[in-house]
Amino acid sequence: MQNFFQAKTDTTDSDRTPETAPDNVLTSTPTTRALTIAEEIDALTDPSFMTSLARGLAVIKAFSDQRRAMTIAQLSHKTGIPRAAVRRCLYTLKQLGYADAEANNFYLKPKILSLGYSYLSSTPLTISAQPALNEISRELNESCSLGVLEDHEVIYISRSQSSRVMSVALNAGSRIPAYCSSMGRVLLSTFSEEELSAYFEAVRMVAFTDRTVTEESQLRDILNDVRQRGYAIVEEELEIGLRSIAVPVRGASGMPVAALCIGAQVGRADRSQLEQGFLPLLLNTASDLSVLLP
Repeated sequence: MQNFFQAKTDTTDSDRTPETAPDNVLTSTPTTRALTIAEEIDALTDPSFMTSLARGLAVIKAFSDQRRAMTIAQLSHKTGIPRAAVRRCLYTLKQLGYADAEANNFYLKPKILSLGYSYLSSTPLTISAQPALNEISRELNESCSLGVLEDHEVIYISRSQSSRVMSVALNAGSRIPAYCSSMGRVLLSTFSEEELSAYFEAVRMVAFTDRTVTEESQLRDILNDVRQRGYAIVEEELEIGLRSIAVPVRGASGMPVAALCIGAQVGRADRSQLEQGFLPLLLNTASDLSVLLP
């Protein structure tokens, strides 16, 4: 199903002012400019679609670990939403207690977590997964995570962090690219040819390390191999020094709805250890969690 961040048709909005496209707008082809978030929102002409709500959600999503406090100008530049609209969104969020400001810098407040907690607390998988992830983490002394595919990325819905320090800080709600992560490849391997083509057309693949695979043909071969094996291993493609292995968590229909992953430092676990020591534990846990899914 296409969501408003993937809309492709243009329209106009009476309160929209001309804006310069952000410098970091991704393009699907050398001659075609991808739409900004604001243009994707404005492209939906359904009279039941609430543009102001969509803009508010886009402003919330614009905050990140790298930019926890942002000005109205920065948020407008990042989203393409006019400054006046960004100002109204932030004013509303501030009045409701979801955001605050210091001087001209706006930031999200802890209350924003309540928006995601409703999902986490009402999903049987996330409730029951945490003890299982904690058990794996204690047994192997490595981090264990559960993730789902959303907006072409893997979003962590549950995680048990080992005491080992990694440079990437990942928690529930964190996102990572699907194409270069073990959880992402497990979930992408279930896509049809048409779905994969749409995915590769929508996503610009960048190299996070010198080992990151960014060629579509090579990734298709990798995904075919993952599909046959039933698990994915990624070695230092997302971060130097990190290996990970992931398996699918399947629903009653047999289709994967989530992925279960263990990440380890390369000095602690080679590929054979991932397959012989980690994989059986992952498969057993994934089977137990599958019982909780409809």
